[in-house]
Amino acid sequence: MNDLSDAAREAALDHVLEQVAFVGETLGPLFLNDPGRGGEATRAALASFAALDARAAAAEWPFVDEEEARASLELMRAGAAAGVDDALVWEYRRLFVGPAKKAAPPWGSVYTDRECVVFGASTLELRAWMRAHGIERLGDKAEPEDHIGLMLLLMTWIADNRPELLDEYLREHLLTWAGHFLSLVEREAGHPFYEGLARLARASLEGVRVSRGLEVIYPRFYR
Repeated sequence: MNDLSDAAREAALDHVLEQVAFVGETLGPLFLNDPGRGGEATRAALASFAALDARAAAAEWPFVDEEEARASLELMRAGAAAGVDDALVWEYRRLFVGPAKKAAPPWGSVYTDRECVVFGASTLELRAWMRAHGIERLGDKAEPEDHIGLMLLLMTWIADNRPELLDEYLREHLLTWAGHFLSLVEREAGHPFYEGLARLARASLEGVRVSRGLEVIYPRFYR
């Protein structure tokens, strides 16, 4: 009986880790990749959202109340319907890139550093944590490690490869600022795709936190 219970617990844990990885690998690239420069992979991802049956997808989306998932996915579906058009590209750049002042800079230290700078203290702390655990950085080396897209993809990598580090990573690095940032994106978004993306990501990460039973100490936010 104990052996069966242990096997069931292990299977349940593996399933949760698979769900965590799914959230990160699905949503991370949507924050990371400029749709005007993302190539075929980005166009294919948007096409999949445009063709989405939001009700069916919401029933399968992990960690999120089904009605909230459906509402978020409906926004994303509507926003993706026109494909990679000027409105979508403009909104991505207005929110995350510039050249004008970004409505929602995608780096954690912009919110947690007193000077609101890129490559701030929290970025360096994440870098040191990764180095201490032998984790190679993802993506372009010019991009700060605490870009929300990179951090979601790193969540996937850790869930797949170093699951013993997942809770520490979430508690000390990702969840400390992600909800604050995603709430800002939701408020600032002028396009349904990014409003829905922010809502879905925020609800998903909160669901992950609850599922893992994590207590997060939130920093002071300067923006």
